[in-house]
Amino acid sequence: MVYGPSSMMDTHCHLDLRQFDDDRDAVIDRAKAAGVRAIVNPAIDLDSCRRVLALAEAYPNIYAAVGVHPNDCGDFDETALVALRELARHPKVVAIGETGLDYYWEQVSHAQQIRALRAQLALAAEFNLPVILHCRNPRGGVSHECSADLLRELERWVSATRTRFPADAMLGVWHAFSGDRAEAQAAYERGLVLGLGGPVTFQNARQLHELVPQLRFDRLMLETDAPYLAPHPHRGQRNEPAYIPLVAESLARLYATTPAAVAAQTTVTAGQCFRLSKA
Repeated sequence: MVYGPSSMMDTHCHLDLRQFDDDRDAVIDRAKAAGVRAIVNPAIDLDSCRRVLALAEAYPNIYAAVGVHPNDCGDFDETALVALRELARHPKVVAIGETGLDYYWEQVSHAQQIRALRAQLALAAEFNLPVILHCRNPRGGVSHECSADLLRELERWVSATRTRFPADAMLGVWHAFSGDRAEAQAAYERGLVLGLGGPVTFQNARQLHELVPQLRFDRLMLETDAPYLAPHPHRGQRNEPAYIPLVAESLARLYATTPAAVAAQTTVTAGQCFRLSKA
């Protein structure tokens, strides 16, 4: 589905992963046919960084983010940071990430995750790039320990680096946001945009459906997190960027507006966040 001139961006899609090895070109073609004008492909480790850069070089509408995911940062050290700094110089790198914290899987110690996050936040400030942030709280859905730690680290970072950015700059995106209204407000205060994807289409996502209309419409971006988190009615299948219109349709219902309005505003916001407004 194409919404005329208000085309869309998939601001978080892992096209470099093996799930797309058999039909990557077809996936990209379907995305274009669905009105997806650009795709941001965040890396999860150094090998992934090189793959996303190769894709960005091969396709004019694909942009890269380079970073190390919290579940893959166990061996993140100064050598990795040096490599990441060199990769970040590529002209199609539009963000640092996917970085952040993950207390759900417990694959890497919290202290090591925080060290890797701090290093990548500093790198983002060094290159004047936004950050793509992952945050997953502990199992059980009650504790907000991960969110609290992430917001604390962001406050520390913003306080140290805010003068490097314009006062109204969007400093990054909290991808796959699943927090509450207070966390959303804290994110706005730290210069963040919120990324929403497949879960907003889930019929049983009542808390999210209640929250969304309270979120700032001008601080939202569309994402798939493909190949994960496919929207309804494709839930449980491989996700892909062509499903972005389903997310736009769900948001339009929740905001009592049109899919075209959602497409237009989220594309403007994404362009500003990733410094693509002139592209």
